[in-house]
Amino acid sequence: MKHTVLPMLLAGLLAVNIGVLTIESETSTSPTGAWWIGFFALVPLGLGLLVWRGFRWAVMACVMYGTVGLAMDVATMVQILSKDSDGMLTLLSSLVSGFLNFLLILFGGRSFLDVR
Repeated sequence: MKHTVLPMLLAGLLAVNIGVLTIESETSTSPTGAWWIGFFALVPLGLGLLVWRGFRWAVMACVMYGTVGLAMDVATMVQILSKDSDGMLTLLSSLVSGFLNFLLILFGGRSFLDVR
């Protein structure tokens, strides 16, 4: 099994999420900020390393991570669009992150089901 697409998608998600976390200043001061950093930064990094090492179960973990991430991105986009607030950067980052999560689900599921 060749899993080159999944680590690249996880690296893209890591870059988008770190960019958003560094731009927003209030996440580092809240007690739940460490959880967000762990979920958005350490989980994609760890999953990318596990996929790169060739663990097949890590591919399915990528699909689960992408599903949770896509659900959070859709919820964020609905909240921004229904509130009519001025959150253009958050909307743009949610769109990019949602697209990357969708691709992660798509390629991860296909890679997991591809048995050669």
